[in-house]
Amino acid sequence: MSQGTSRAIPGLHHVTAISGPPQDNLDFWVRTLGQRLVKRTVNFDDPGTYHLYYGDKDAAPGSIMTFFPFVDAAPGRAGPGMT
Repeated sequence: MSQGTSRAIPGLHHVTAISGPPQDNLDFWVRTLGQRLVKRTVNFDDPGTYHLYYGDKDAAPGSIMTFFPFVDAAPGRAGPGMT
């Protein structure tokens, strides 16, 4: 890369997190926060799990938050790799 060339990332398309039960996740993001369920697919690494996409009314890049909901997910804990 030549001097003076920016390596800045112009923005994020979406952020993905792990959550508990899918219905609780849906209720919070849609009913409480007023976001739109943009898409529901499967987690391609674990096809038995949904991949839920929420966003603004236009599903604009940068507004998207996605989740892999796991019914029996334990609460997160502080430690290495935690953001």
